Amino acid sequence: MAVDVNAVQRALKTEGLDGWLLYDFQGQNPIAGRVAGLSGATGHLATRRWFYLIPATGQPRGLVHAIERHNLDHLPGPKAVYAGRLQLESGLKNLVSGLPRVAMEYSPLNAIPYVSRVDAGTVEMVREAGAEVVTSGDLVQRFDGLWDEAAIATHMEAAEKLHRIKDRAFETVALRVRDGVPTTEFDIQRLMVGWFADEGLVSESAPNVSAQENAGNPHYLPTAARHRAIERDELVLIDLWGKCNRAGAVFADITWVGFTGTAIPDRMARPFAAIVAARDAAVSTVQDAARAGRPVRGFELDRVARQVIEQAGFGDAILHRTGHSLGEQVHGNGAHLDDFETHDERRLMAGSGFTVEPGVYFEEFGVRTEINVVWGAAGPNVTGPRQTSIIPLV
Repeated sequence: MAVDVNAVQRALKTEGLDGWLLYDFQGQNPIAGRVAGLSGATGHLATRRWFYLIPATGQPRGLVHAIERHNLDHLPGPKAVYAGRLQLESGLKNLVSGLPRVAMEYSPLNAIPYVSRVDAGTVEMVREAGAEVVTSGDLVQRFDGLWDEAAIATHMEAAEKLHRIKDRAFETVALRVRDGVPTTEFDIQRLMVGWFADEGLVSESAPNVSAQENAGNPHYLPTAARHRAIERDELVLIDLWGKCNRAGAVFADITWVGFTGTAIPDRMARPFAAIVAARDAAVSTVQDAARAGRPVRGFELDRVARQVIEQAGFGDAILHRTGHSLGEQVHGNGAHLDDFETHDERRLMAGSGFTVEPGVYFEEFGVRTEINVVWGAAGPNVTGPRQTSIIPLV
């Protein structure tokens, strides 16, 4: 479904922008395709460049290639047609005429690569046409990253199912270790894949089951060819993400940590306590900001969480940002909690869902705690239980 032009124009005026210039070439900018209502559309070849301008005031207008002149017919406003490159250049100049600042899927210095979908040459071409190009980051989030009540309900359903699967996985590990039954990361992962199917969940990949040193790699995934046994007195990290198998459903994404013994070693308990405190500090910060009516940006929560970890003495063991947006893909188009890998200045908004997942990683093991926050009508709230200590798996 194409975006509501009137809603975009209200947002442009709020943001002090003169227009949003949507552009795509052969699917390189999927954000523009979704906003323009072209994603998944049948009967549309998109092999040539197209532009669609929504001005803050006045009628939208487009620029399309002669052999694909009907691709934007479902959108309001006139469409100019070009064929050769000189017609493209003059058509673009006419398109942005009188608009000093237009937003595109661009991020200065590629600070937010998730938004930076328009190539540098096209940005140069728009500038040559007479318009300053600024980032559309907050517009993208507003119109391609926020959830309605129906989407929030799918997240809550998925979260409940993920926690149920996580509990079954830890119970299975504990039972097998207790009874001396050999088991591997891959064995548990395969069981979880079956439970996903039973629960009606789909995901972009199989879940992560990491034992001991493999937990020190945040993106480790066991495979049939590469996995290890889960032994007694070892740390086990389980990261699982999924959504309900129906249109419009959005993801939930959680990580929990267990230990196949009765006494949690201090070398594991101390860093885990630090990331728990970091997680809770980030949650408190966004909740306090919401109550005060103060805007809060993604990088701020990352700073808050990392400061807690650094003060606990584990700053050198941080390998990734504090959290990411959730959506119909597990990494959504909203603000990420990041001032480490990138500098995400986008505002966290009502209607958004995101993870809070600080972690620290060492050669022998790694620990991470991951929860989900949904900013609903009652403010930003955690949508499931929070792990407070490593779970003994005995």
